Amino acid sequence: MGRAQSPARSLETANTQGMVKRIPLLAALWVPLSGLAAPPALAGDLVAGKAKAEAMCRTCHGIDGKATIPMAANLGGQQREYLVAQLKAYRSGKRRHEQMSIVAKMLTDADIDNLAEWYSSIKVTLELPK
Repeated sequence: MGRAQSPARSLETANTQGMVKRIPLLAALWVPLSGLAAPPALAGDLVAGKAKAEAMCRTCHGIDGKATIPMAANLGGQQREYLVAQLKAYRSGKRRHEQMSIVAKMLTDADIDNLAEWYSSIKVTLELPK
C-alpha cells in the first residue's frame, strides 16, 4: 500500500507543478512588457548642453569633462541620471559645495538635462596600469 501524502505535501506538489506550467506564460508576457517597465529618460539637447558647459563649467570641469583643477570631478562619460541627480541636489541644497551650490542655483531643469546629455555623451577610454 502506498504512503498517503499529507495535505501540505500535496499542496506543495500541486503548486510546484502548476508553477512549472505557468513559467512559459509569465516569460512570454515579461519579454514584451520588460521594455515598458521604465520609460527612457528624456534626453537633453546636446548642442545646448555644450554651449552651457562652455559658458559655466569649462573652468573647473573642462569642456571635455576632464577636470582642470584638483578639487573638481571629471564629468566626461559620467552616467546621465547621476549627473541630473547631483546637479538637482546641489540646486536644492541637499548636496553642498562652495562653488557648485551657487552655480547649480542658476540652472533650469532644461539646463541640467542639456548638461547631463553633453557630459554623458563624451566617450571615455580607460587604461589599466600594467
